[in-house]
Amino acid sequence: MMDARVMRIIKRFVLTVALMLGCMASFGLPSTQAQDVEISGPLAGAPAVMHLRVYREGRFQVKPAVAMTLQDEFDRAILFGGELNYNIFDFLGVGVWGAYAGIHITTGLTDEVEDKGLSNDRNILSLPDRRLFDDQIGEIQWIAAPQAVFTPLRGKLGIFEELFVDTDFFVFAGVAIVGVEERADVNKIPTCDELTEVCRQSQRERTSRVAIAPTFGVGLSLYFAEFMAMTIEWRGLPFAWNTSGTDESGDPRGDFPDDQIDSDDHLFKFNHLVSLGFAFYLPLDATISHTEN
Repeated sequence: MMDARVMRIIKRFVLTVALMLGCMASFGLPSTQAQDVEISGPLAGAPAVMHLRVYREGRFQVKPAVAMTLQDEFDRAILFGGELNYNIFDFLGVGVWGAYAGIHITTGLTDEVEDKGLSNDRNILSLPDRRLFDDQIGEIQWIAAPQAVFTPLRGKLGIFEELFVDTDFFVFAGVAIVGVEERADVNKIPTCDELTEVCRQSQRERTSRVAIAPTFGVGLSLYFAEFMAMTIEWRGLPFAWNTSGTDESGDPRGDFPDDQIDSDDHLFKFNHLVSLGFAFYLPLDATISHTEN
């Protein structure tokens, strides 16, 4: 049998629920009355938002920024540049982003290859001399990207419930023109088997080219004044290139590697980077909306 104490608790719960439902039935308004309140209330016909700072519409945005590539295999680039936009509407702008890779930092994997890499008959063209591996890896030199910027969301961010700043979330997309430097095209040199200076020289020979890629990403703006905001962005740049400077092409069931380094050795990479910028807006004063925005 069920314990008497448990029975009393169940009875009280059922009674409480019944009383609540009775109160709701007594004082609740029909759906038609609720609609009448919305339509004829004091805010009927009023715009959704008034006296809103319109930070973007009709203003130029000048944004110096520093960026860093992420999840690099062999070389990490730190880029310095900026962005120039004109905002047609508060939610839509067009412009161009660009940066130059002023600093390159080799990764731990590059250091490992230089310390422990081994050359044999099958990879002699890919790694003639392990000590020169950092001379043959690919590098991003510069990026230029015309793009459109869409700002669908905005609001406020509270910091320790003391400081509140206007924020907006934006997305962007465009076409990136990427300056890439890679190991120059080379065929297998017979004297490579002896690791002569001729073979090692092939590791130092470089060539530059331009890669075209889609670019897209997301960002967050924090407004510290009507004319200034800090931005944090993530950007994707997928395209094919030879990051290692090695012989990657050929038929695995037969002629592999194919004993030459050329465009066939470009492998698709989802390159991406993160950037920090400070945006300045011209004119300096933001407009204030008086109607729905």
